[in-house]
Amino acid sequence: MFHTSFHASSSSDAQHPLAAYGWDAGWEAEFAPYAAQGLLPGRVIRVDRGQCYVATAGGVVRADTAFVTPHDPLRVICTGDWAAVDPEGVSDPRYVRACLPRRTAFARSTSSQRSEGQILAANVDHAVITVSLAVELDLGRIERFLALAWESGAQPTVVLSKADLVPDPVGLSYLVEDVETVAPGVQVVPLSSTTGEGLDVLSAVVAGGTTVLLGVSGAGKSTLANALVGADVMDVQAARDVDGKGRHTTTTRNLFVLPGGGVLIDTPGLRGVGLWDAETGVGQVFSEIEELAAECRFHDCAHESEPGCAVAAAIEDGSLPVRRLESYRKLLRENQRIVAKTDARLRTEILKDWKRKGAEGRRALAMKRGQVR
Repeated sequence: MFHTSFHASSSSDAQHPLAAYGWDAGWEAEFAPYAAQGLLPGRVIRVDRGQCYVATAGGVVRADTAFVTPHDPLRVICTGDWAAVDPEGVSDPRYVRACLPRRTAFARSTSSQRSEGQILAANVDHAVITVSLAVELDLGRIERFLALAWESGAQPTVVLSKADLVPDPVGLSYLVEDVETVAPGVQVVPLSSTTGEGLDVLSAVVAGGTTVLLGVSGAGKSTLANALVGADVMDVQAARDVDGKGRHTTTTRNLFVLPGGGVLIDTPGLRGVGLWDAETGVGQVFSEIEELAAECRFHDCAHESEPGCAVAAAIEDGSLPVRRLESYRKLLRENQRIVAKTDARLRTEILKDWKRKGAEGRRALAMKRGQVR
């Protein structure tokens, strides 16, 4: 089901009919060469099996994606893209002829052995990470989502959904504080779609630009999408009480115009949250560790047993949780492996480093045994 009505952010009659979808002077300049060819601009609101639905000035049209299916999975057309579409009557079916360069893109690695990247949403300004309070908080998973969000170029916000299941205000405040400790620079919003708590706060966040909803299955994204759009645009299914999980209510990525301004992209629940070349995003999530690392005596400090290690000192005095450092290391290692699989030069450097450390380890062991002086 598509939410296709236009909600202009200005009462001016001269406003472009695609302004509600995020069209601006920048996109118009990018589109100029295609306009000269007689093509129409539009925003992709859904992609489905070689076809896509594009919101144009004349309404939503269905178009074939045969001309925008590159070999690179990160460059295939995606919900949120701005596209150049055939005008009516030129061809049957109508085709998307090109996509405009993306300003931002939210990508993750797939669960396949090929470790390919997967684009989830394009031209996103805000990433709302939805976390259900019906189950125990998984801070590590939140850190993963945050790393991907920061890397995409979007501003993340964490929504703690189903807040009505935590009736104790003190207990809820503690949960918010727990998330804030792993989300520096990120707004954390407790929200209940049932009672409406927090909905006004989130509505203000998403009122400008394009927002993508992210989270695992059962986190309450579809219910939240309905609340923000103000209509039952997404089917909702109950999650299991035991683990908060449910069937994937959302199976495609859909784009909706919000009545208060802004655009919303809902995504299917993600079973896996694999990093994809997200070193900068990881650094942003763990900014306090990187700030400490800058104070270490050695610039290549591994934060293990080196003298003058500011990170180790923070662990020792309790100002940095051990879990936080372990999570940082885990995500960095994972990201390095992903990048190495697609970057032969980096892979070679990593192998050389492993060999060097292995040789140093063997030499240290030999010296310990008195075999080398």
